[in-house]
Amino acid sequence: MGSLANESFNIELQQVDASTDTARNQRTQWLLTSPNPPSFFHQLINSVKKNVDKTTKQSRNGVFFSFLKGLFPILSWGRNYKGTKFKHDVMAGLTLASLCIPQSIGYANLAKLDPQYGLYTSVVPPLIYAVMGSSREIAIGPVAVVSLLISALVSKIIDPAVDHIAYRNLVFTATFFTGAFQAVFGLFRLGFLVDFLSHAAIVGFMGGAAIVIGLQQLKGLLGINHFTTKTDVVSVLEAVYKSLHNEPWFPLNFVLGCSFLIFILMTRFIGKRNKKLFWLPAIAPLLSVVLSTLIVYLTKADQHGVKIVKHFKGGINPSSLHQLQFNSPHIREIAKIGLICAIVALTEAIAVGRSFASMKGYHLDGNKEMVAMGCMNLVGSLTSCYTATGSFSRTAVNFSAGCETVVSNIVMAITVLISLELLTKLLYYTPLAILASIIISALPGLIDISEAFHIWKVDKTDFIICIAAFFGVLFGSVEIGLIIAVGISFGKIILGTIRPSVELQGRLPGTDTFCDITQFPVATETQGILIIRVNNASLCFANANFIRGRILSTVTSRSEEQSKGKIRILVLDMSSVMSIDTSGIVALEELHRELVSQGIQLAIANPRWKVINKLKVAKFVDELGKGWIFLSVGDAVDACLNTKMGDLSTINC
Repeated sequence: MGSLANESFNIELQQVDASTDTARNQRTQWLLTSPNPPSFFHQLINSVKKNVDKTTKQSRNGVFFSFLKGLFPILSWGRNYKGTKFKHDVMAGLTLASLCIPQSIGYANLAKLDPQYGLYTSVVPPLIYAVMGSSREIAIGPVAVVSLLISALVSKIIDPAVDHIAYRNLVFTATFFTGAFQAVFGLFRLGFLVDFLSHAAIVGFMGGAAIVIGLQQLKGLLGINHFTTKTDVVSVLEAVYKSLHNEPWFPLNFVLGCSFLIFILMTRFIGKRNKKLFWLPAIAPLLSVVLSTLIVYLTKADQHGVKIVKHFKGGINPSSLHQLQFNSPHIREIAKIGLICAIVALTEAIAVGRSFASMKGYHLDGNKEMVAMGCMNLVGSLTSCYTATGSFSRTAVNFSAGCETVVSNIVMAITVLISLELLTKLLYYTPLAILASIIISALPGLIDISEAFHIWKVDKTDFIICIAAFFGVLFGSVEIGLIIAVGISFGKIILGTIRPSVELQGRLPGTDTFCDITQFPVATETQGILIIRVNNASLCFANANFIRGRILSTVTSRSEEQSKGKIRILVLDMSSVMSIDTSGIVALEELHRELVSQGIQLAIANPRWKVINKLKVAKFVDELGKGWIFLSVGDAVDACLNTKMGDLSTINC
């Protein structure tokens, strides 16, 4: 009876094994007989057909109106706009204007332009963005980093102290190119170009730029007449030292500027402690301008060495169409400056817009934002504006003030326009030290020490990028800082592509899951079988030979370990490899031949759609044998275990 029971059990076991082999072979057939993936041209034609089908289903009027709503989002939300929202937007817009007016004057000074150009930039671009932009909270206008970029890069072509009109015209031309690049990025969906500035690079760049901007304000804060056009720390400190020792300076500038700087910082501290007083730090800069102007006017401090704004042209934005210098011999340099400003401005604006959009629970389309930013800067360059973008500090004020839509930008722009018409003459006696203190007060928000520390803890390579950008801006120039940051970021990507890692895999006890034995020490290897996974999305000309060498060296090192037994089969897990080129296929063929010469059989597990298709077209599947292609690592290992190790040819499809 016992022998009959054992015989019955063996028969059942053989039946189970046979059914398992059949199911495994069927899964392999599914893999090998999968249809060919669509080509690039097929995907392109399908995309065009879908768009055409959508268009044909709509009437001409419907298509045109849909296009208009996409280009001008105000047509969508404007129909549902209510009076309750308008009340909140008016309050937010007025609060925003109280911060925007003094900041815009200060940023124009930073860009080495006359004060009115900062206010011009706070009128036209916000109005254009209000009808084309999709962010509800973002506040548009001049910002510190872009103003620094403009002054640092354009000053290398023309010194504003020598020819201020030519310098201003080149700034307008650079703004035109900035808008053109931004619009092109959006229209052709090239938003990925903005991602070349990684998060770590932005943190380092912003921190370095903040310190450089602060040092630039020493000219206004100390009342220095002659100052360097360079932006690096050494040149600025050297210029300050020489000016203080070789020229007379008036401490009243420093006293006045520092006094109101302390006042602004105190109001900011109070506003953070008490959220109901959010309006206090918002109006503090404007209040500082009004009070300091009254003090200078009443005490005649300008006659005692206090530097004041003096000339301040008011009125609506004049046309600057005929001031654009497309025939300038420096047009290439101006276009390059426009490209740099376009990327930096978009990076800041999209980061600000998305962060506040996530708080309100809606999605921000990056490509539409690029088109809106590009159009507003294109129009701005024709109306005496320089590059505008989204400001984090003013957006935070706008958000705290309870804005509901971009109508707050319209209210702000109208308020600034009224100020240009009526109040510019009153700002004649505004001290430059106050403008410097307003800019300095906005800089702490650009220096994110906690985020830099977080980057250090998470990724040391990213921290190197962050520090490189920081010191590049600080001791080189803004341009050098950007080049270093982008260069190291590219180097990191290229290094990861040409020198990818491979990992040994083992089975987790009691499961069919295979994972890295270094990460999971409890994972066990199967005697006689070596499982290796390629950790890269592409097996191509750049890394094929390196990967082949790493695999062979791993096989050699594991074969020398006598405790593991002789390796008979190598299972190559290609689940991470999304694409392969001819160099990658040649590397696999060479790997196969070298393994065969060592008495080792190659098996491939989980090749992706495009990969298996190319392997079939290249006849590599036939060379390897269809029985050595598996849908999963588990199938490959089970098949190898069921095979007599002395006769590897018994696996067939």
